[in-house]
Amino acid sequence: MSAAPPAGVRADTRTILGLAWPALAVLAATPLYLLWDTAVVGRLGATDLAALATGATVLAQVTVQLTFLSYGTTARAARRYGAGDSPGAVAEGIQASWVALGVGAVLAVLVAVFATPVTGWLTGGSADGGSMVADEAASWLRVTSLSVIPALLTMAGNGWLRGVANTRAPLYFTLAGVVPMVVTVPWAVDRYGLVGSAYANVLGEVITATCFVVAVIVTWRKVGDGRSVRPSWAVIRPQLAMGRDLILRSMSFQVAFVSAAAVAGRMGDSSLAAHQVMLQLWNFLTLVLDSVAVAAQALVGAALGSASVRSAWQVGHRVLRFSVGAGLVLAALLAIGAFFIPGVFTADEAVLSTMWGPWWILVAMVGLGGVVFAIDGVLLGAGDVAFLRTASIVSVLAGFLPGVWLSWIFDLGLTGVWCGLLAFIVIRLAAVVWRYRSGQWVRTGG
Repeated sequence: MSAAPPAGVRADTRTILGLAWPALAVLAATPLYLLWDTAVVGRLGATDLAALATGATVLAQVTVQLTFLSYGTTARAARRYGAGDSPGAVAEGIQASWVALGVGAVLAVLVAVFATPVTGWLTGGSADGGSMVADEAASWLRVTSLSVIPALLTMAGNGWLRGVANTRAPLYFTLAGVVPMVVTVPWAVDRYGLVGSAYANVLGEVITATCFVVAVIVTWRKVGDGRSVRPSWAVIRPQLAMGRDLILRSMSFQVAFVSAAAVAGRMGDSSLAAHQVMLQLWNFLTLVLDSVAVAAQALVGAALGSASVRSAWQVGHRVLRFSVGAGLVLAALLAIGAFFIPGVFTADEAVLSTMWGPWWILVAMVGLGGVVFAIDGVLLGAGDVAFLRTASIVSVLAGFLPGVWLSWIFDLGLTGVWCGLLAFIVIRLAAVVWRYRSGQWVRTGG
């Protein structure tokens, strides 16, 4: 697999799309598979479906905080790649893989050991059949814990390959794992019940991770000149430092959206159902914008790695225009769809009525997201993660939390909750636009 240094950093529409569409497919593959998995398990009954939801929630919280293995590695590998240091770019992937092995082993053991008490706490113990749900979820988690290390290796693999401007190989590797999962899960669930879903999950994750590991080994043999692949603290230490900031940033997002769900749930079934529909739409639409941000990370990192500040600005401007256009198009489609999209998800008049006001806030968030996600990608590519960490935390503390809890106190309904989410986006927007215009991001993260 080639990791030849770039002849120059280009940021035309063809280059951006060439990086973005495979990244979008990779980002969308797991959510789409989870929908299929949910549909298959749903045939077993409410208990198994509830158990899957419980187990999947625990697993997601364990792994989602470690996205620095992809985003952080992309930024660091892209810097080295842009500087013409292909061995250094691949070495970032190797060291990130060592981190994935170490951290993944610890997390896998913790998930397996504490599966029963954690699922019991989430389901409320023995009340209302919670014990049966907890037992099923714990069994699912103990098997799925075997997928933690492969999942983290996949994150690291995605990171270094994006850093060398290769988003197609991760797409092929992802499909190599997802397709067997899709094919296997109906048979496995039919034969083994809920735990069959876990078997299918482990199978797919292992296949995908194996592809990434083989890719980094093969590439290293081509460019590494026989150098050692042993763990190097000199490389791992700054990776973990960047990881710390990205974890805190990710946790701030979790606080915002978990709090929103908690408040919506206290407002009644209609509010919670409406919130769930809109949240899933937001998550889906942000995948499109996030794929453009992935392109920004790779291109900006490479530009700064080649010591071309001018190229970095050109990349930033082009990606920003592209992402803003995408955000406005998605927002317009969402606005037009206000009259029929909600009906695809529910026919309940109370839910539809509750959704109408917040829907237009969602439209505004998607439009603003075109700016926020693009600049996020630029700053991540520049390694300006400390600023992103602080901006995200401030956005939650100063914007979202006051807004969402005031909506609960003053009975502002779901519209108030989404006003809090809008405040979160607006403050992030102001922060990243200021940072981008200041130009300080081109001097950080080297």
